[in-house]
Amino acid sequence: MFTNACVHLFLLCFRHVQEQNDALKNDMIEKVDDPTMQGLKEMGAFGLQVPQKLGGLGLSNTQYARLVEIVGEYDLGVGITLGAHQSIGFKGILIAGNPEQKAKYLPKLATGETVAAFCLTEPASGSDASSIKTRAVLSDDGKHFILNGGKIWISNGGLAEIFTVFAQTPLPDGKGGTKDKVTAFIVERSFGGVTNGPPEKKMGIKASNTAEVYFEDVKIPLENVLGEVGGGFKIAMHILNNGRFGMAAALSGTMKGVIKKAADHAAARTQFGEKIHKFGAIQEKLARMAMMQYVTESMAYMISANMDQGSKDFQLEAAISKIYGSEAAWFATDEAIQILGGMGYMRDCGVERVMRDLRIFRIFEGTNDILRLFVALTGIQFAGKNLQELQRALKNPLSNMGVITAAATKRIKRKLGLSSGPSLQQYVDPSLSSQSTQVSKAIDQFGGTIEDVLMKHGKKIIEQQFLLKRVADAAIDIYGMVAVLSRASRSIQRGDKTADYEKMICTVFCNEASERVTSNLATATSGKDDFKLMRDIAEEVVQKNQVVQDHPLGF
Repeated sequence: MFTNACVHLFLLCFRHVQEQNDALKNDMIEKVDDPTMQGLKEMGAFGLQVPQKLGGLGLSNTQYARLVEIVGEYDLGVGITLGAHQSIGFKGILIAGNPEQKAKYLPKLATGETVAAFCLTEPASGSDASSIKTRAVLSDDGKHFILNGGKIWISNGGLAEIFTVFAQTPLPDGKGGTKDKVTAFIVERSFGGVTNGPPEKKMGIKASNTAEVYFEDVKIPLENVLGEVGGGFKIAMHILNNGRFGMAAALSGTMKGVIKKAADHAAARTQFGEKIHKFGAIQEKLARMAMMQYVTESMAYMISANMDQGSKDFQLEAAISKIYGSEAAWFATDEAIQILGGMGYMRDCGVERVMRDLRIFRIFEGTNDILRLFVALTGIQFAGKNLQELQRALKNPLSNMGVITAAATKRIKRKLGLSSGPSLQQYVDPSLSSQSTQVSKAIDQFGGTIEDVLMKHGKKIIEQQFLLKRVADAAIDIYGMVAVLSRASRSIQRGDKTADYEKMICTVFCNEASERVTSNLATATSGKDDFKLMRDIAEEVVQKNQVVQDHPLGF
């Protein structure tokens, strides 16, 4: 998988971002400095997954993940610049473009001669991508689409020459009228009518360029439609789903970086006559940071391996890895600052920059709140299909006794406290059998809870967002358990030198995750009173537009 050429590339990238790139300088000047950009272009970092015949490096998903992990350890601003260009910027051309579009655009994009940007977000449409207002209508002569509108918060918006733009296009509705559907376009700045605003002033990732982009009567040739007219929404979702796995890899690298700084300080700092790494409070912080990094890394490379083996159904796992990785990295960096104390709060240490950079990762490419709904509803949709099968069987019980008996047996086992979940024993090392049992039990609990809430709420389940959040959190923990169990088992069976260490991480994570799964699923079915109270509290705050209670001093 990793040829000598690949390893050489990784070493070049490692040296470049560690020795030549100055992350603090980039943060202060609010751009990636020119020597760094040029060096990245020369090593091929702008075309990592572009096929070699089109001028790129042709990396696999796993190879790509390893490289963005290296960049993520040292400078997320550089990572966003590269990611906005290829993970989403020209990804649509790579996965949905026709041969002519690929041949025309990818060679220059791969070398960094031209830079790409992904244009979806608008003032009135963030997570609701289908509600965009930018429009493209066919010209009177039928030779072009005429594009008008604007996009906000576009990474590389001020640098890009090539834009993947999503716009509403009117299509026949079959009733004599028209209906708007989203279409994806490849837009060149050279078409004319494409302008951008000044770079946005941001909390973090200041080195990356973020700007508004405006389109005024832009004439787009018909051959620059990406995919089919009206098929843009699916392309947008495919691009975002495809790019999320790389985010987990990059953030696992970020966590490595802050853990190094925290561990180094804990080993050197003396308080009360002891090195602070001897204190239980610090040990717990370091252990949790290391554990969450291990989980994130395990998720990222499990997904990339599945993608490289041809899996097309990875959007759920990618969403989970994005949620977990972005929240784990925030936690680890916050704890690193706490271990470093006042030093961690200072700019020169570099960790406060990482904290600012990290905050956007829970927002962009799908907010974690929306992705949690996606995770929960995907699980519920699968369970719903099984329940539909059972309902059909109940209508003709004599000819469907197998389905009915299987469902009844599972529910009886749950009532008796026996697991009816899948057995993983044959897939894991025997020394992790108790952790395997925990995973099986968690999967069983998840299935039972989903069946219960679905039968109770039916199609209205989509309105139960308090409940869905707990279901999603349970699913995230279950996937994390599977990822670390698989990785730790492999390390033990291969006799890796870190096998005992990985077994400890697997044990603690599975112990705690299984407890969280049980708690979240119980709350999902029994927390309706608290859910209602929280809904009422939120409503009063919104109505008052401030906190509601009187001040304790009366004024």
